[in-house]
Amino acid sequence: MSRLLNTVNTRLRRELSFWGRLGKATERTVSFTVQRNTQERDGGVGVLRKRLKDSAETLIIGGGCVGVSLAYHLAKAGQKDVVLLEKSELTAGSTWHAAGLTTYYHPGINLKKIHYHSIKLYEQLEAETGQAVGFHQPGSVRIASTPARVDEMKYQMTRTHWHPTQQFLIGPETVHQLFPLLNIDKVLAGLYTPGDGHIDPYSLTMALAAGARMFGAQIYSPAPVTALSPTADGKWDVQTPHGTIRANRIVNTAGFWARELGQMIGFEHPTIPVHHQYVVTATVPEVKALEKELPVIRDLEGSYYLRQERDGLLFGPYEREEKMVLQDSWVRDGVPPGFGKELFESDLDRIMEHVEMAMDMVPVLKHADIINIVSGPITYTPDLLPMVGPHQGVRNYWTAIGFGYGIIHAGGVGKFLSDWIVSGEPPYDLIECDPNRYGKWTTVPYLCAKARESYGFNNVVGYPKEERFAGRPTSRVSGLYDLLKEKCSMGFHAGWEQPHYFHKPGDEVGYRPSFKRTNWFGPVGRECKLVMEKVGVIDLSPFGKFIVKGKDSHVLLDRLFANTLPKVGLTNISHMLTRRGCVYAEVTITQLAPGEFLLITGSGSELHDLRWIETEAADGGYDVEISNITDSIGVLGVAGPNSRKVLQKLTNEDLSDSAFKFLHCKSISLAGIQLRAIRISYTGELGWELYVDMPQLSEVYEAVMKAGQEEGIDNFGTYAMSSLRLEKGFRGWGAEMNCDTNPLEAGLDYFIKLNKSADFIGKKALQEIKAQGLKRKLAYLTVYTDDIDPEGNETIWHEGKVVGNTTSGAYSYSTQQSLAFGYLPIQLATIGQKVDIELLGKKYPATVVQEPLVLTEPTRTRLQKKSKSTV
Repeated sequence: MSRLLNTVNTRLRRELSFWGRLGKATERTVSFTVQRNTQERDGGVGVLRKRLKDSAETLIIGGGCVGVSLAYHLAKAGQKDVVLLEKSELTAGSTWHAAGLTTYYHPGINLKKIHYHSIKLYEQLEAETGQAVGFHQPGSVRIASTPARVDEMKYQMTRTHWHPTQQFLIGPETVHQLFPLLNIDKVLAGLYTPGDGHIDPYSLTMALAAGARMFGAQIYSPAPVTALSPTADGKWDVQTPHGTIRANRIVNTAGFWARELGQMIGFEHPTIPVHHQYVVTATVPEVKALEKELPVIRDLEGSYYLRQERDGLLFGPYEREEKMVLQDSWVRDGVPPGFGKELFESDLDRIMEHVEMAMDMVPVLKHADIINIVSGPITYTPDLLPMVGPHQGVRNYWTAIGFGYGIIHAGGVGKFLSDWIVSGEPPYDLIECDPNRYGKWTTVPYLCAKARESYGFNNVVGYPKEERFAGRPTSRVSGLYDLLKEKCSMGFHAGWEQPHYFHKPGDEVGYRPSFKRTNWFGPVGRECKLVMEKVGVIDLSPFGKFIVKGKDSHVLLDRLFANTLPKVGLTNISHMLTRRGCVYAEVTITQLAPGEFLLITGSGSELHDLRWIETEAADGGYDVEISNITDSIGVLGVAGPNSRKVLQKLTNEDLSDSAFKFLHCKSISLAGIQLRAIRISYTGELGWELYVDMPQLSEVYEAVMKAGQEEGIDNFGTYAMSSLRLEKGFRGWGAEMNCDTNPLEAGLDYFIKLNKSADFIGKKALQEIKAQGLKRKLAYLTVYTDDIDPEGNETIWHEGKVVGNTTSGAYSYSTQQSLAFGYLPIQLATIGQKVDIELLGKKYPATVVQEPLVLTEPTRTRLQKKSKSTV
C-alpha cells in the first residue's frame, strides 16, 4: 500500500493514486467487519445454554458496555436476581467497534463525576476479575490554536479545580514535549489531563461480564425481547423466545435498538444512529521509535481526535453537519434484522478536510499507510447527552441509552444507576441526563436536526449562555411567541422559546457568544431598571404546572414536601427532599380549593418533578388525581412598582395591599378574561403572576401592555430576572440547591418545618444533619471584577488553596457590582471573609456579605409600615 499523501498542499480527493489506496483500504475494512450472528441472519434464535430464570429484581435489556456495567455494579452491591438479556452477543451494536477513548475531561460539571468513576473502575478491573482490559493511560492534550479556544480552556480550568481530577493549562513547548510528532506552528496552548487514554471496548465488556457473573448476575444470550407487559403492581413481564421473566424493574440499555424497545410500551425515545468513521494506519516508523506512548490529542479546530494504535496511529473526525450522515431510516423502519456487528461502507471524501488538517498538525500522517477504515453507528440524542434514570409515565422503567461516548460513560453510569436503584435516590445531581428532559415536542424532524447540529458542534467553542438553533422552534411555543420573536433574543427551555432579553433601536442584535460581557449586557441593565422603577412584563409560560387533587392529596403532599401546606387561597415555596435529606425539587404550591393544589416548578424540571410525585403516589397507594397542565396554561409575570396601578385598570378586583396580600391567590376577571392571579414575583419586586388558558394569553398580554403605556410598561426577559433574583438573595434550584446539597447548608431553613407532624421524606436525615452540625454553608459574595461576571461552578480560593465553588453569579445593576453565591467551609462563610474567585484564569477578590443587597418589595413595605407605626 502506498503513502497516504505525497504532499501536504495537494488535495487528497484529486490524487488518482489516493483513490487507488482508498479502494484497497475499503477492501481491508471488509475483513475488519465481524459477520452477523448466523441464527439472527436466518431469522431464528440460538439456543440458550442454561435455563431462563422466572423472575428478576432488575432486568437489564442490552449487552453493550453500559448494560453489562450496570449488571456488574448491581450484583457487586449485593442485589440478588440481576438478569441481563442480550439479543445476539455481548458488545454487538456500537460497543465492539468503538475507538475506546477515555478521559476525565467533560465541559459539564456533573458528568466529570461519571468520567472519574469510569476511569477509576477501569484501573482496577483487571486485577479484580482476572480479565485483561487493554487499558492505556498516556494522558491527553486538547489543542488550542485560536485565542477563543485559549479562553475556553481557562474557563474550563476554573470549573475543574474544585474537582479531584488533575488538569493543566500548558504552553506550546510543553505540548511538543508530550507529543513530539506535533507541528506546533499553530498551537497556542494545550489542556493536559494525565490519566486519560483508551481501552479495548471488547475486553472491557468481557471483564465487566466476568465480574457480573462472579457476583451472581445472570447473563443470557441470544435472548431477544419480544414484548414488554406492565403488571398491575408495577412489575414487568418480559417475553423472550425462551420464556417470560417477571421483573420488579427493567432497564433499557439497548443502544441503537433502544428506540424500538421503547416503542413496545408507547415511548418514542429521541435517539438516532449516526455514521462515525475513524482511520487506522500501519506502523509509522517515527511512532515505533518513541520510548513511550503518545498522549491522545484532540485538535479542536480540526475537529478530530488522534491516538497511538500499537506502532501506528488512529484518528477520527467529526464532520460538519452538512456532511455528516444520519441513519434516519432506522428511526422510521427500525434496525435491519440481524444487524449487530456490521459496519457501514466507508466514505473518506466526507472527512477529507479533516484528514488534511490532521496531516498538517501531525506531519508523519502524510507518509502513513491506511490498513483499516471503520465506519459504524453510534447513537445520538438531540443534545448529545445520554438518557439515564427512571422514566416518567410508567412505573419501574429505566433507561441508560443515547450514548455518543459509551465507553467513558459506561463505568460511571453503571455505578450511578446501581446506587440509585439500591438506595432509592440518585447519588448526585445528574439532571442534564434525565430521560424526562424530553417530551412529546421532541419530534423526529427535531431529533434529526439536533443530532446533525450536535455532531457537527462536537468540537466548537463552548461558551457560557450557549444557544443552538437547529430544529427551533418546536411545537412548544407560548401564545406570545409570534408577538415577541422579532423583538428579543429567544432562549430554549425544555422545548419552549422564552425571551432572554429585548433589543431596542441602536442595540447590537443577534447571538454574540463570549466569555465576557457581550451585547446582552446593556439591554439587561435597561430591563432591570424598568422593573425596579416602572413596570415590566415577562412570559413565564415554560413553568411546569400540575394539578394534584383527590381524597389523599393533602396527605400525599404533606409527605412529599418539607414545608407546611398553604391554606386555601394561599401560596408558599416548598421543597421535595430525598431520603438522605438533599433537595430534589423546589415547587411553588397554591391550594386553589379544599384538596386541590396547583404546583409550579421550573421548565427544566417539569417531568423530573412529576415523575417523583407520581412514583410516591403509586407506591404509597394514595387516592389522588395528578394532571400536567403545563402546555395548556400560559403565565404572564407583571412586576415593578407600577404593576398594581396597571392591572387595577383592567379589573374590578381590589388589588390593594390589604385586599390582595403577598402570596395570596384569587380567581379574577382581567380585561374580561377569567384567570388566576397570584401575588408573587421572582424578581422580588411588587408583582403578580397571571395564569390563563394559553389561547387567551396574547389577549391578556396586549391588554396589559396597552393599559400600562402611561406607566412606562415594557418587556423584560429571563436574564434580567436572574440578576434581580440574585440581588434579592433568592436561591435557584439546580444551582444553590440540588441533589448534592441539603436545605440547611443552602440557607433554606425558613422553608423546612422539622416540627410539623407529617413524616416528610428526608425529615429524619435532616434531623441528623442538624444535630451533627454543618461542614459548609452557602455564602453571598460581592466580586470585584472588570468586564466579566461569575456564571456559577467557578473555583473559590483562599490563601492559595481551593476552598469551594460558586453556584451562580450575575452583575447587579442596582448596586453596580458582580454578585455570586458559593459554598464555603463553615469557618469561612462569615460576613467580611475575603476569598478569591477564579474567572478566565485570573483570581478576582471577593467578600462574603450580608444578604440580600437589595431588599424585596414585601420586606421594604413591611419595614416602612413598622417605621411609620413607631413615629
